[in-house]
Amino acid sequence: MNHAFTFSDAQALVPYLARLGVGGCYFSPFLMARPGSLHGYDICDHNRLNPELGTDADFGALTQTLETHGLLLVLDFVPNHMGVEPQSNMWWREVLENGPCSLYARFFDIDWDPVTPEMKNKVLLPILGDQYGAVLERGELTLGMDDGHLFVQYYDHKLPINPRQQPRVLRHRIDELKAAMGLGDPDLREFLSILTGLHNLPLYTDTDSDSIEERHREKEVLRERLRRLLRASPRIRAHIEEALAAANGVPGRPETFDALHNLLEEQPYRLAYWRTAQHEINYRRFFDINELAGVRVEDPLVFEATHSLLARLFAQNQVHGLRIDHPDGLFDPAGYFARVQALARRSPTAASAGGQHHPDAERPIWMIAEKILSHRETLPHEWLVHGTTGYNFINDVNGLFVKPDGFRALRRIYVRITGRSLPFSEVAYKSKKLIIETTMASELNVLVHALSHIAQGSRRSRDFTLSSLREMLTEVVACFPVYRTYVSHDGWTPSDREMIDRAITEARRRNPAMERSLFDFLRAVLLPERDGDLAFEAADDQKPRPLFAAVDDEDYAHRITFAMKFQQYTGPVQAKGLEDTAFYRYNILVSVNEVGADPARPSRATDEFHATNLHRLATWPCEMLTTATHDTKLGEDVRARINVLSEIPNAWRTELSRWTRITGGARVHYDNDWAPSRNDEYRFYQVLLGIWPPDLGPESPAPAPLVERLRDYMLKAIHEAKLHTSWINPNQAYDDAMATFVDRVLTGSTSHRFLPAFVPFAHKLAHVGAVNSLGQILLRLTSPGVSDLYQGAELWELSLVDPDNRRPVDYELRRRLLDEVETLACDAALLPDDEDALAVAGTHGREVRSEGTATIPARGLGHLAGSELHPKGVTPWGTSEAPSPFTALPTSERTARLSELLDTWRDGRVKLLLTLIGLRLRQMHPNLFLEGEYIPLACDVTVPSDLVAFARRSPKDEGGHVAITLVPRFVASLMWDEPEQWPVGIGTWATSRVLLPPELAALRYRNVLTGQDVPIVTNPQESWIFAGQALKDFPVAVLWGTSG
Repeated sequence: MNHAFTFSDAQALVPYLARLGVGGCYFSPFLMARPGSLHGYDICDHNRLNPELGTDADFGALTQTLETHGLLLVLDFVPNHMGVEPQSNMWWREVLENGPCSLYARFFDIDWDPVTPEMKNKVLLPILGDQYGAVLERGELTLGMDDGHLFVQYYDHKLPINPRQQPRVLRHRIDELKAAMGLGDPDLREFLSILTGLHNLPLYTDTDSDSIEERHREKEVLRERLRRLLRASPRIRAHIEEALAAANGVPGRPETFDALHNLLEEQPYRLAYWRTAQHEINYRRFFDINELAGVRVEDPLVFEATHSLLARLFAQNQVHGLRIDHPDGLFDPAGYFARVQALARRSPTAASAGGQHHPDAERPIWMIAEKILSHRETLPHEWLVHGTTGYNFINDVNGLFVKPDGFRALRRIYVRITGRSLPFSEVAYKSKKLIIETTMASELNVLVHALSHIAQGSRRSRDFTLSSLREMLTEVVACFPVYRTYVSHDGWTPSDREMIDRAITEARRRNPAMERSLFDFLRAVLLPERDGDLAFEAADDQKPRPLFAAVDDEDYAHRITFAMKFQQYTGPVQAKGLEDTAFYRYNILVSVNEVGADPARPSRATDEFHATNLHRLATWPCEMLTTATHDTKLGEDVRARINVLSEIPNAWRTELSRWTRITGGARVHYDNDWAPSRNDEYRFYQVLLGIWPPDLGPESPAPAPLVERLRDYMLKAIHEAKLHTSWINPNQAYDDAMATFVDRVLTGSTSHRFLPAFVPFAHKLAHVGAVNSLGQILLRLTSPGVSDLYQGAELWELSLVDPDNRRPVDYELRRRLLDEVETLACDAALLPDDEDALAVAGTHGREVRSEGTATIPARGLGHLAGSELHPKGVTPWGTSEAPSPFTALPTSERTARLSELLDTWRDGRVKLLLTLIGLRLRQMHPNLFLEGEYIPLACDVTVPSDLVAFARRSPKDEGGHVAITLVPRFVASLMWDEPEQWPVGIGTWATSRVLLPPELAALRYRNVLTGQDVPIVTNPQESWIFAGQALKDFPVAVLWGTSG
């Protein structure tokens, strides 16, 4: 959502998305954000809708339209941080004006007593483009006044001036003013009274409640008096303008800036060069972004202040679910989720519906957490959410299409061509250390001093030096195996202990010469015990040594606080070190470098995939499943294409050698080497394969928009990798060389030889990748969980990392293509289960089920899990405009139409159709996909490929429906030498089969996509379906089972 896609635009899309069968609308943040924000994650006011998206009435019209169509609204909510642009964020402006004496000082995670004594009771503002003194003396900092507000301006930044210090500016040549106006002049007397009032305000360092209240009250009164005086007295206005001009200094005369410098030194903030933030910033940021400051939602007052509009939206039944952005940044995520659920319970709809419809009264609102889980990590069971946003699913389903032995071959090719042989664990370790020592060194500095303070409190640990503690902390954070742990005032869990022990053990292994007791001490702080309790448990089971147990309750409390602050640090380091550094350095197969992935573990066996699905059904059945988001590194269909390289490593090696020979002249001689590096060039070819238009022939030039997108992507990739250039220290020569290379290869003289060599291979890869794409869609639509369809991804999703994946979507094209394929989504399996539901569905979209959450009347979780969420600014579910879906085509006509869609697969209609059918199937049978049993099915594959199959079965008292999903993988060997061949039919699959247990073999099956009956073969020992019959005319299948 942004100024280019508003509430009204979203409202206009409802009929299309309703016809698609979507069950809920998942919006990016639509609260008041920084002006011009393109994403909404820089919220400046949690209690106002973003005016750039429309008025309150526009939002009301949108929610009314959603309700009319039976749609739910899920909001992406950002509690962790706020955009801190002073003109837009009133709370931050108040903090800058009043320091710790501000009413809102407790709202932000600011260290008012930092390590640097000069920064006590100040906020560091690293907004300057150069050293402070140079900026000041060039005259780039200027005083001004606006409507009674005195401010200092630096380009777009307007910062308030401490009102108590304003008289030192405004009393300029005050005696001359008195003489000119006369002491009896009422305007002069008012002006002097205002100056006296300002001077007598409490100090900004006074933090008792009376002083805070007095300062806030009196400064506003005085400001209003000054505002009235300026309107009434031209003479006072002229005096102030003269005073401001005198204070601003004259460039070239440094001494004229002394007064302004002295004034700025008396502010509750310190202006600084932006690079200073790496070492001295004293407020918690979102990662390393200075413009996003951490919010202390763990404070009940702050929580209430930031969630009042959300509470109202709950009460008005306008928001039915939440995605919580970046919960790992919160001080106490579990406590936060509990408070949000309590907020939802307070709404009238919750009070009336919660006990009747929701199986878990503790979770009245459907809420998912943007939590990235590492391998073998599980979501904390105490979180009152319904699961994660689905990055674990992305990597599980993506791994199914990465061939293990092929990946190993690709690694050998990569090492030979690039010379980079480090395992990913080493790349990750080095990348995380780089982040710790550069962009996030200031946060480490705070932690080191806090840990030193704890150490100095005991004679057992007081000899640890700052230097040794810093080195040890750096190593442990760099070795941390997960984003964070969840130690809290309630203690720690076995999982917390395991992760901390793993980090410390690995740090010790890497640093055998480092003092062992340092690690013992850190463990005792992160997993605190009181004196006499167990404080150290060695990995080799030696006798526990409570050397560093807390000495008293106060020490114990300090340790808990430190552990919780430490946890807020490891997450950003993991994200910036892995996702935004290591993933751009380790380029063996870039499709596995996805958020939450472990590139050292790129593949998934079918048994692993089934196990994760079974676990999700048992523990988090309403978790979101996604294959693309606004944060993914590559579009879902880009990954699907690139994965094919793991099936054809020899062909990849041959083509890569040919391309590098052709493009050698496009590289640029740079610093005794050639640019781009072979590693960056290696990434370039993979990404180009991923996004090359499948309908663009070798004779056609590369489209200018594609060249621009790829150039921008490669520039971002090399900056993120931080090997030859970076955002902080850009290397213009290397940047230019990369841009030149892209242009020469795709549009310059090299393109005439490169494209004819490249495009045929790209086309073959895209064709095989399309089968992967269809497979991952079907797995997402039928696996346990709530399926998430990213904006526009109903057609081929060939986007790159942001901002490329946030480009406008052509919905007019999608409407037109939906018109063309909709009749193929008509099948008896898509009928609802009862006459009442049939009557409702016939008008497309009112109350279908009544198993909702407390704040989601009638539909709720059943509606969400039975349909699909459509994120980021658009909406969904039934519409009166859609044609009736209950007139099935003859089988022969259906198969002929499907054949035509496969022949013209490049236009994306085949993907749209599969999405449409899958959504309507879920729409009509929500319980099957919300609560239905998950049954892995064994496959006997007799060709050089593989199959993934499972059944979903609802209880007999709910119809006993069965849906079997059948998806092929590793099909390149079946297609590569036949460019137009699809992996369908007995001729392709031979005697490959899907084995059925007896209870499933007793049913009859029809292919929902083709309308064909699929026979079951039975002998005394077993029953099965031949894959070639299930996949007779289409490369993936959903088989609908009925009795009789």
